[in-house]
Amino acid sequence: MPSQTRPSAAQQRLAAKLEAAASERRAAASRRRRIKTVGIPILVVVLVVAVLVVVKVATGAGDPKSGKKATTATSTVITAVTSVPASALNTVGAGSVVTQPKAISGAALSANGLPQVLYIGAEYCPYCAAERWAVAVALSRFGTFTGLGQTASSPSDVYPSTATLTFHGASYTSKYLSFTGKEIQSNQVVNGTYATLDTLTADEKALLTKYDSGGGIPFIDIGGNYMISGASYNPQVLQGNTHAEIAAALSDPSSPIAKGVDGTANAVTAAVCASTGNTPASVCTASGVVAAAKKL
Repeated sequence: MPSQTRPSAAQQRLAAKLEAAASERRAAASRRRRIKTVGIPILVVVLVVAVLVVVKVATGAGDPKSGKKATTATSTVITAVTSVPASALNTVGAGSVVTQPKAISGAALSANGLPQVLYIGAEYCPYCAAERWAVAVALSRFGTFTGLGQTASSPSDVYPSTATLTFHGASYTSKYLSFTGKEIQSNQVVNGTYATLDTLTADEKALLTKYDSGGGIPFIDIGGNYMISGASYNPQVLQGNTHAEIAAALSDPSSPIAKGVDGTANAVTAAVCASTGNTPASVCTASGVVAAAKKL
């Protein structure tokens, strides 16, 4: 047999380079296989999520949900709200009000020759739900509500299903002031949005645009002297309570509900008194109202 020739050093180096290159190619191929093995499932997950998002948008999933349909407020609730003892209101004073009525300098707001309180809200709105209790308590010191309803805020918004009143369909009589309550949408969903209730006049829209350019609700204009935008106290204190429980708590000045609602009612009362010439004196000079007026 012919003798085998031992590879030269140069040939050995070349062979080593070729083997290293081949090894690198094998490693690269292995990495590509791993990437495919891991990457494809990740891509599938991403695509599935994207499809779910599209389906959610297309089917309307996540749209607002209807709340409890408004009914006539019970006599127990109406009596408790419209006749909160003066002693409870005076003890609460400024209460736990977070946002005070803000002074404004515009034309006087009036209707039928009397200072006017304009309320703009919506039944689905949780902040409106909180504020209505206080407005009803405050204005009941100057006059009488008829036809107040009770409902709850949206179950799909913050502070879900907050028990509240509604001014839609209600009327108000007083020799001191006029009240207009507009609930622009209900808490009932129709075709993916809350159904329209009350329509704003051109003047009401102008006031909302002038003083609350963001269109936030509730919006309250008190005689053209003060305005409120949003809830005056934390709606959280009402969570988990029924209409009857909230109404009953208004007479207990130690209750967090009373501190929020009655405190706001005193602030609203003080703002109203600025438009009525501090009449009636029995209301406007009450210690709870005086305490709230110092915060304005």
